[in-house]
Amino acid sequence: MKTVDEQHDFIVVGAGSAGCVVASRLCENPSHRVLLLEAGTRDWNPWIHIPVGYFKTMHNPATDWCYMTEPVPGLGGRQLQWPRGKVLGGSSSLNGLLYVRGQAEDYDRWAELGNDGWGYDAILPYFRKSEDQERGEDRFHGTGGPQKVSDLRLRRPIAERFIQAAVESGIPLNNDCNGATQEGVGYFQQSAYKGFRWSTAKGFLRPALKRPNLKLVTKAHVCRINFRDRQAVSIEYRHGDRMHTARASAEIVLCAGAINSPQLLQCSGLGNPVLLESVGVPVVHELPGIGRNLQDHLQIRLVFKTRDRTLNDELNHVLKRTMVGIQYLLTRTGPLTLAASQVAVFTRSSPEVSRPDIQFHMQPLSAGRPGENTHRFSAFTSSVCQLRPWSRGEINIRSKDPLIYPEIQPNYLSDPRDCEVAINGIKVARRISSAPSLRDSITDEFVPGGQYQSDAELLQAAREHSQTIYHPVGTCKMGNDPLSVVDSELKVHGIGGLRVADASIMPEIVSGNTNAPTIMIGEKAADMILSG
Repeated sequence: MKTVDEQHDFIVVGAGSAGCVVASRLCENPSHRVLLLEAGTRDWNPWIHIPVGYFKTMHNPATDWCYMTEPVPGLGGRQLQWPRGKVLGGSSSLNGLLYVRGQAEDYDRWAELGNDGWGYDAILPYFRKSEDQERGEDRFHGTGGPQKVSDLRLRRPIAERFIQAAVESGIPLNNDCNGATQEGVGYFQQSAYKGFRWSTAKGFLRPALKRPNLKLVTKAHVCRINFRDRQAVSIEYRHGDRMHTARASAEIVLCAGAINSPQLLQCSGLGNPVLLESVGVPVVHELPGIGRNLQDHLQIRLVFKTRDRTLNDELNHVLKRTMVGIQYLLTRTGPLTLAASQVAVFTRSSPEVSRPDIQFHMQPLSAGRPGENTHRFSAFTSSVCQLRPWSRGEINIRSKDPLIYPEIQPNYLSDPRDCEVAINGIKVARRISSAPSLRDSITDEFVPGGQYQSDAELLQAAREHSQTIYHPVGTCKMGNDPLSVVDSELKVHGIGGLRVADASIMPEIVSGNTNAPTIMIGEKAADMILSG
């Protein structure tokens, strides 16, 4: 049975990293009636709020969409798991908590591509607006905002050794990769507060739910957008065993993420006519760029066995593991506050590069892959990724049924320039590991292994041992070229009453982790909507 819901001014689709921000800001005006729809559940799972809990929530269908890519030719035909948050807070409730904004040049590049108002000087105020920085306020950081940002509450000797080794290999020390410059080595900042994860659901949405003009519906799977004369007028969503129609008198804002936003647009008749007709979707408006321009950060994980004890030893010993739990319960410190990585390195893959083009995530532990149990020996992980890959992928629906997952083809390492950076990135990782502060501690390169030496062998290692860092972006590209989907105000080209505001609008991926930039996009989107 189909029911018709009451009319709202704004409908926000997706209560994730951007959607919670947009809904919260829109309903600050008590005259705005805002409907926020989330396909996932409430964020009641306790592992969501314990920082290291991503080991329990990723790949868990109760909290994760559990996407899988198509076989990737550049990875030897391997398929990769692509976790995305299916819960209030979206991926900000599942991610590794790392707060990284990227480089100023990233945003200036967006402006150069024709996106007025997206240069660094223009977007910095939105980063500062959302932030409550533990270190205090300065030119780059804000205080009093909904998003808590803190320093790590965990330090381990092997991480200190790694930092010193990076300095010895020529990388400058940098205590704030979100400040005046990104380049250097130092500890990550994280989206956490007093030992707890600080998702956008906690920071933005929870206070907003006290306002009577915001309605939240969870377990609401949006199936399509309805149009009248190329004006978005309503959405249909499944809730339980019923289909509902919700009408928007002002705007519909898609904040469903780099996978769901293009899928929903395609299922609603927007996109490449050839694709839509092939699956039986009537064409409403031709926008061939929807689902194109997919970008992601691919990490090449190196694991080094050590003489020094690491977190592997603490987490694999029953008594020590018990003490870890007690430490967290009593002090909110220790290994359970661990973000996805401790140490960040932003550096250049070769001297010819004008600015940092690779990033390291150093963890004082190791596992077969992210989310698995740690190895039974002492080791640390040194993952390196290319910050601005050239390879582009696609997301395309395979059915008009919105409940059927789309095809995801990231096309990793399909561009020769990416292959070159991957090879050089492994060389930089080995250079750091051979520096005086680390080399006496390391007993063996466990992954990929010393047998990989030539450039061809290193590229093969990259193809065999790489994984996503969970940063898909770009599938509803902002710009004014033929493959752009939204303009600089995030309005869908050729369609009225519809915007996209999430990581999918990035024309080019930022140089770092994508959660903080996605929050910024939500802030700026809400400001543009409210400004009329």
